Amino acid sequence: MKSIFTSTLAIAALTGTTALAHYGMIIPNDPMISQEDGRSVQLTMSFSHPFELNGMVLDAPVSFSVTHDGETTDLLGDLVGAEVMGQPGFTLDYPLARPGTYVFAMEPQPYWEPAEDSYIIHYTKTYVSAFDDDEGWDTELGLRTEIVPLSKPFGLWEGNVFQGIVMLEGEPVPYAEVEVEYYNEDLEATVPSELMITQTVKADENGVFTYATPTDGWWGFAALNTAPETLAFEGVEKAVELGAVIWVRFEEWDD
Repeated sequence: MKSIFTSTLAIAALTGTTALAHYGMIIPNDPMISQEDGRSVQLTMSFSHPFELNGMVLDAPVSFSVTHDGETTDLLGDLVGAEVMGQPGFTLDYPLARPGTYVFAMEPQPYWEPAEDSYIIHYTKTYVSAFDDDEGWDTELGLRTEIVPLSKPFGLWEGNVFQGIVMLEGEPVPYAEVEVEYYNEDLEATVPSELMITQTVKADENGVFTYATPTDGWWGFAALNTAPETLAFEGVEKAVELGAVIWVRFEEWDD
């Protein structure tokens, strides 16, 4: 990974106002598994601030599944507890039986966030291609909210554009706000301003958004909307943030 940022997180930390965007995370060891890589993919699940590598507690999800060739399989019972970024998370070693695209999806339990005075539910997914077959790369799962890829969500070079449609209750969301953040795995990337930790773009009137990444690695896209219902916290009804999250890896351009 080529670090292209020019200052340090310490600057933001000293201000006391560092932006801490939340992301559900499903990170495979490789989004493109070839025959030479073996016949399984290793996944790590967490709820985190990916740029700062600050973990939060991920309780046992409401659901965790994989969809391949039109068939969805429940994997909730196969998750293994693990520590991720210093907090409880999960891992899974999933065998890949056939070629094609596997879409892993997670619905977490509602997370109470005092700083926002609301609950957070991030419907999270990622796409993995097996054995050089990309069939199914644009699969829509029909989640309550999700980002449906218009760009193939793997096999992208750094600097490529990623496009997706923000969906909520089966319909595109005009002018949806999408937060974009880099998974700073080695803490090598730094920023000149805390405002650059989480990038923000808006979808167009058809719910389509576009973003070009400046460097290789994993990038998270989170489209945020407010649910019509509320949840009670200590006897008081609170708002619920619904996040449609997709994780996409961009490969280094080595010329």
